[in-house]
Amino acid sequence: MKLLLDTSILIDVLRHRNQRRECLAELVRGGHSLSTTTLNIAEIYSGMRPAEESKTEALLSGLQLYELNGTSARLAGRLKNTWARKGHTLALADTIVAAIAIERGCALLTDNRKDFPMPEVQLYPVS
Repeated sequence: MKLLLDTSILIDVLRHRNQRRECLAELVRGGHSLSTTTLNIAEIYSGMRPAEESKTEALLSGLQLYELNGTSARLAGRLKNTWARKGHTLALADTIVAAIAIERGCALLTDNRKDFPMPEVQLYPVS
């Protein structure tokens, strides 16, 4: 299965929290492929501590990287608009990640499940 890692998961791996590094290693041993988005990389770098740069690069170099394209951008905007009309405000960054996951056929691995209420987004169980 293709898994897209959200920022919360990446931060946990980098900061050795919640045994996420071991969890991801187990997923890879189980045949899953790991990816993230350029947006998640921007979020990681915006909060990166000075001593984390080399391990951040090492982590990211092992992931498939998905960029925002026109199709995903349109879908992200539609998702944000649709949910806003339902009275549920979603962050544009989250709708972009959701749209890329949908477009690329990835299950999303995140701690912030409430930010991804869209039924089109397959949320992978976080352990």
